[in-house]
Amino acid sequence: MAEDVKEASTSQLSTGYSAAKQEEYNIYLKKITSLFHQKIAKKMDSSAKLTDFERRTILGTGAYGVVYLVKHIGAENYYAMKALEKAKIVKLKQIEHTYNEKTILCGLDFPFVVHMKYFFKDNVYIYFVMPFIGGGEMFFHLRNESKFNENYAKFYASQVLLALEYLHACSLVYRDLKPENILIDRVGYTKLTDFGFCKFLHGRTWTLCGTPEYLAPEIILSKGYGTTVDWWSFGVLIYEMCAGYPPFFASEPMKVYEKIVTGKYRNPAHFSPALIDLLSHTLVLDVTRRFGNLKNGMLDFKNHKWFSEINWDHIFNGRTPAPFVPKTDSPGDTQQFDLYDTEKIKECSFCMFEKEFKDF
Repeated sequence: MAEDVKEASTSQLSTGYSAAKQEEYNIYLKKITSLFHQKIAKKMDSSAKLTDFERRTILGTGAYGVVYLVKHIGAENYYAMKALEKAKIVKLKQIEHTYNEKTILCGLDFPFVVHMKYFFKDNVYIYFVMPFIGGGEMFFHLRNESKFNENYAKFYASQVLLALEYLHACSLVYRDLKPENILIDRVGYTKLTDFGFCKFLHGRTWTLCGTPEYLAPEIILSKGYGTTVDWWSFGVLIYEMCAGYPPFFASEPMKVYEKIVTGKYRNPAHFSPALIDLLSHTLVLDVTRRFGNLKNGMLDFKNHKWFSEINWDHIFNGRTPAPFVPKTDSPGDTQQFDLYDTEKIKECSFCMFEKEFKDF
């Protein structure tokens, strides 16, 4: 794909972020991605166990288990503990994905992604323990607001862009971008979470995975794909933030796929010309014409008119005031999360699937 990349049109481009500045940032990215690879090669040790934590409430549920708010009994810090049921992982053939997620989380270290603090296992579950991000899911806030104004959306999108740029520099494709997988912290900044579909990638892959409304056409058509699928999803995310619904939706996944592969969507009347132009360069079927995969790389995004008010250095360093700060009364406050019924931790007298998870 890279050999076929083209230059972007300049109709909606500015020159606010110079090529020299991007090159300087690329040097920094090389350093931190080198640290990522060093950390995963070294393999993180964790001596934690379930009894080190006091379970408070459920933050979310998924196909493989439950995410709890927990308090570390010794350190008094709050964390999100993901308890994944081994039996469900094995049944759904997600063993490799689970190992990948653990490895990736142990290596990540970037302002706009979550990272692993502890991990361990018992007879029934494997556990990922990550910092608790108290502002809740973007999905929670988007649902409450119906849609975001464009200033909110570009603030959040700028951080997601930097997160994806970092992941791609680490040779990772994310593959599950959506509002449910973006957390907002107590000062209003975002963090990507849930790396279950994230994968090390050198070249192409053909796996069909992700959320139907966010799948890139090349995934659906089994063409083989690379990191460009994340930029398609990025366009879908921006559209959904600003519209309150995704550009391609239907009652059944197959109908969603049919719409995606046509590449045709309608922009709401309130979308600004700059936003419409950005989407036209992101939700584009031809990957050789899609932003993120062109000759100028990230500069096509960073210098686009829609992002003209963004100071990228200030965003990276957390110096831009957030347009919205979630209300939280204490470090362990969960008012920005949906309520769930209590679920009892399962127990077993023997170690289930010991062979499958012996290297965890």
